[in-house]
Order: sequence, then C-alpha cells, then structure tokens
Amino acid sequence: MNTHSVATVATPLIETQRLSKRFGGLQAVNGVDCSLMAGEVVGLLGHNGAGKSTLIKILSGVYPADEGQILVRGTPHRFASPRDARAVGIETIHQTLALAENLDAPANLFLGRELLTPWRTLDTDRMEHEALQVITRLNPNFKDMRKPVRAMSGGQRQTVAIARALYFNARILIMDEPCAALGPAETRMVLDTIHRLKEQNIGIFLISHDMVDVFEVCDRVTVMKNGTVVDTVRIPEVTQDDVLSMIILGQKPKTL
Repeated sequence: MNTHSVATVATPLIETQRLSKRFGGLQAVNGVDCSLMAGEVVGLLGHNGAGKSTLIKILSGVYPADEGQILVRGTPHRFASPRDARAVGIETIHQTLALAENLDAPANLFLGRELLTPWRTLDTDRMEHEALQVITRLNPNFKDMRKPVRAMSGGQRQTVAIARALYFNARILIMDEPCAALGPAETRMVLDTIHRLKEQNIGIFLISHDMVDVFEVCDRVTVMKNGTVVDTVRIPEVTQDDVLSMIILGQKPKTL
C-alpha cells in the first residue's frame, strides 16, 4: 500500500489568504499569504514600514482587512474587534505589555476578569493559586508572585503578560519585540519561555529585529517589504545573511 496516498496535511492554526489593507493612498498590506502551525514559531521580519504592524493588527482584530481572508483552523473569520480575535484564541503580547504597574502578578492576570467567591468577594487565594500554576508552567523559577509588577524584571513582566494570555485559552500568540530593551539574562528567560510554549503546541508569530534570537526560536520566517511578502523560508535552509538580504533588498536570496 502506498502510504503517501493516505498522508494528510495538517491544518494551520491560522492562515491568511491575499490579505490587503490600505489607508487612503497608502497600501499598507498587499496580498499577504502567511500561515502558522501548532507548536511553530514564525518570525515576521522587515524594516519599519514593511507592513508587519498592520498585519498583526488585522490578525488581532484592531483593523478589518479590505480584501482577503483569515482562516483559523481552516474556518474563515472576520474580526470586528480584538474581542473577536481573542474568542478564537488569538492574543497579542505588545511591546508595552499593558500591565498595571501597581498590582502584583495574580491581580494582573485576572485584571477585569477577577474570580469571585460564592459571596461575590474577590477570591484572592484561588487567583494566586491559578496564577502560580500557569506562571510556573512558563517559568519554573518565577519568584515574588506578590511583588508589584513595577518591581519585576523585564523577563518576569513578559512571563506575566504571556501567562495572562494562556490562562484565557490563547493558542495563537503574536509577540511584538518581546526581548527589546532586555539584558542577556532576561532575553534568555524569554527565549526559554518561547521554547516551552512550542512544546505546549502554542503557535507564535514573533516580530523581532534580533537575528540571533530569530534563528534560535523560529522554524520559519516571513519577510515583508513595502506591504508585500518577499518570501517565507525555513530557518534550517537559510543563513542570517540570506534573511538580511531579503529584508534589505526585498528579493529572495540566490541560494534558494
């Protein structure tokens, strides 16, 4: 029996088909095709103005697309708001993290979605327990759950923001420059967290300017220039110089 005939191709967690968006005379995103599988990290790369930010805002429900479609697990979706995107498991971890500086990790995790006791009071014990479960899953060495976020390191803050997304059932994470402004030890913590997320079958779109980080955690990269996709390549098949030339020149490397 020919085993190839029964092989099935896995359905992407999320896929865009001919996605386009314009603002007045500016074509910010033009016919973009990209996809993300479960347990995969895809780098979204390109200079400022390449269209990455607009693309992730479409994926996260901030902007509606003008043309094309978004498929989540093979089903077409239109997002009228970030709430629509979150409802199908898409969360964005912004560079600013959007954490309440004066609150601790459990309070940030449940901000706006607090757990209550049967007497309608805050169930702080359960929130701390639930926060501990999800945070230590990401970072077993996380300490100081009760410390206000403003006193936490950059890596710890990233962990809290990611944990919040995961607790509310995100399966697709968009991470925007998660290691920007972090030192080497903090960056290591975030990259280790990304590796753990992959093991849990979370799919991640990663925006990063650091090629070393990209080559460590990404399986594929999609390079954009002037709103269009230059190409999507598998990391084992290219060098950092290949990817840099795609970003700068806007063309596929000759080796591919």
